[in-house]
Amino acid sequence: MIGNLAETTMNWSLPQFRQRGSQDNDLHNSDPQNNDLQNGDAQNNDARNLGAQGQILRNYNLAVPADPATSSEALTNSAPQRNPRIFHFATVLAGVVAAVLVSGAGGASAVWGKVSGLFSSRQDSRLVASAVPTESDLDRQKPQRQAEILLERAVSRSDGATGQIQARVARWQGKLQWDSQLSTLSTAALNSNDLQVRASAVEVELAAYGLAKSESNLDFLVAQSDSPDHARKIWALWTLGLMGNRGVQADRVVQVLALHLKDSDADSRAWAVEGLALVGTTPTLVPLLQAMHDDPSPQVRERAACSIAESGMLSPEQRRVAVPQLINYSEDPALDAQTRAWAFKALSDITGQRLPTDAAAWRNWYANN
Repeated sequence: MIGNLAETTMNWSLPQFRQRGSQDNDLHNSDPQNNDLQNGDAQNNDARNLGAQGQILRNYNLAVPADPATSSEALTNSAPQRNPRIFHFATVLAGVVAAVLVSGAGGASAVWGKVSGLFSSRQDSRLVASAVPTESDLDRQKPQRQAEILLERAVSRSDGATGQIQARVARWQGKLQWDSQLSTLSTAALNSNDLQVRASAVEVELAAYGLAKSESNLDFLVAQSDSPDHARKIWALWTLGLMGNRGVQADRVVQVLALHLKDSDADSRAWAVEGLALVGTTPTLVPLLQAMHDDPSPQVRERAACSIAESGMLSPEQRRVAVPQLINYSEDPALDAQTRAWAFKALSDITGQRLPTDAAAWRNWYANN
C-alpha cells in the first residue's frame, strides 16, 4: 500500500554511540607557524575539478550540478534543518577522547593532556544571552570568553559574528579550553540552518583541539584513525572531517574515511560516516550512498541517510545530487522496509516535498523539476 509522507511523522533517531568517561584537560599546539587560516571557502572546495568528479557521480547515478553553489549567499540560504537533534552525537564524541601525545621530529606536534567534559551530557544546555559587544569589549576578554561570546552571537544569527570568528580564530590556537560551555555552544552552532554558523563551530573546535590546518597534523590524524585505541580512533575519524571541511586535503580525507567504512565494527563505520558528512564536498555522496545501501548495521545506514539529507556540511544543491539514487533506493527490493523509508524521508527533507511514499510519484516529480 502506498503511504502518504505528509501523514507520516518520522525523525532521524539519535545515534547510540558508545560514551566513555571524561577527564579534565587542556589542549596545546606547539607549532604556531601553522596557525594561519586557510583562505577561501572550504565549504564548496569540490567545485574544483568537477569535470572529473562528474563522471564518477554519473557512474553512481547521481545528478551532476551544472553550477555548484560557491557563494556566501548559498551558505546562508541553506535549507532549514527540521531535526534540531542532528548533531546530538557531538555531545557523545568528547566523552571518548583519551589522552594523546603527538610528536614529530622537526615537524608539527599537538599535545593532548586530559580532556574534560568534552561534548558531555548536561542537565542545562540553555545558552545565556549577552549584550552585543564592541570590538574593544571583545579585546578586553580572554580568548576563551571571546570564543563563547562570538559563538553565541553566531548561533543567534547576529550580524558579523561569523566573520569575527574567522578573524580571531588563528589567535585562539592553543588558548582555548574545550569545556562544557564551549561544547554546548559548538553543538548549537552545528545545529544551525546556516552553513556559515556551522563552519564557525568547525573552526572553533579545531582551535580548541590545538590543531593547525596543516598537512603534518592531517598525517597525524590519518595515523590515529588506525589506532587500536577505539577512543583515539573515532576522535580521529571525526576530526579528519573537520580538517577536510576547512580545505586540508579534502580528497585525501574522503578516501581515508571511505576506507574506514569497511571496518569490522559498526561504531567505527558510524563515525566514518559522521566524518564524511562534515567534509561537505560532493564526492562524499558516493561513499555515503554506498553506506546507506550496503552497510549491515541499521545504525550506520540511518546515519548515512541523515548525512545525505540534513546533517553535516553539504549545501542544498549538493544534497539534490543524490535524489536520483535515493529514488532508486526507495523501491529497491534488496533493501529492507526501514531503509526504503529512510530514502523517502531523505527525499522529503532534501526537496521539501510531501509526496506519497511511492517511487513512481517521486520519479514523475523529479522529471518535471
